[in-house]
Amino acid sequence: MHSPLNDVALDQLFRTARTYNAFTGEVSDETLRKLYDLMKLGPTEANTTPARIVFVKSEEAKAKLGPALSEGNYKKTMAAPVVAIVGYDLRFFDKLPVLFPHTDAKAWFEHRAPDNLAWVAMRSSALQTAYLILAARALGLDCGPMTGFDNAKVDAAFFAGTSIRSNILVNLGHGDPASLFPRSPRLPFDEACRIL
Repeated sequence: MHSPLNDVALDQLFRTARTYNAFTGEVSDETLRKLYDLMKLGPTEANTTPARIVFVKSEEAKAKLGPALSEGNYKKTMAAPVVAIVGYDLRFFDKLPVLFPHTDAKAWFEHRAPDNLAWVAMRSSALQTAYLILAARALGLDCGPMTGFDNAKVDAAFFAGTSIRSNILVNLGHGDPASLFPRSPRLPFDEACRIL
């Protein structure tokens, strides 16, 4: 049986963690590898793990990303040490003989309609984005997730000729507290939950 995390860990992952709008510092390639090695362990439907990530660090890569960003997200994203483009692979089922080897799970998906495959892939890649955020926080990084961008432009710039489509962007680095807004309210338990 596992012990609950202490308050320091819970604060870092949830209670004092925030969505930052400005970042400082560097994020090493080694840290990005550690981040992925943590996030990949989170559960997805039939272990499909459809997320495919491009970590945008170089000025050249940021120049490709820039035209896809909404006006409100441009400056903070261009200044972030790293931007994770989290996409989803519409042909995620090709990896299932490796990822789900105890049965023929590929057959569960390979003949489905494209819109159903997109739903399955997007849903699990959104889960994986949440794991990425928690893994980044666990490693001492701060995050700024966003959907304010042109998916078609990102797909053309980074995923052309592939079965991968973009889902969510996450700025990564060390957050500048001056960039924070007051925390927005959250619904209380009794408005959001029921115990039956």
